[in-house]
Amino acid sequence: MTNHPTRTERVELTPAAEELLRKLTGAHGPVMFHQSGGCCDGSAPMCYPRGEFRVGGSDVLLGQVAGDTPFWMSGDQYTYWSHTHLTVDVVPGRGSGFSLEAPEGVRFLIRSRLLTDEELRHIEAEPPLPTGAEEPGRA
Repeated sequence: MTNHPTRTERVELTPAAEELLRKLTGAHGPVMFHQSGGCCDGSAPMCYPRGEFRVGGSDVLLGQVAGDTPFWMSGDQYTYWSHTHLTVDVVPGRGSGFSLEAPEGVRFLIRSRLLTDEELRHIEAEPPLPTGAEEPGRA
């Protein structure tokens, strides 16, 4: 995966989400997040075993969370959220049956804030975020 260590951070995990992610990777191996923006649970980030979800060519890699877990977003969703910083949290409740955390009785949830003027200036100077079309293996 392309690594841009000086990029502005676009996505992060709360401590609770990071703890759940450790549990899920312990049980399932490497995982990935994808946020599609579809209906129902599509607006929540989905966690899949890496390699079991094919990233689309227009999907955008927002960054890596918890070290090496890729966080992808559909291109259409990114159009709406490109000016925000995302924080992945975990809350009680049942989310989608397709996301790995569903059997745990919790679900991942996105919290967002607007990027600061300073962050936006820094982003403007950065190369575009990688897309699924540019990433070998796409996960």
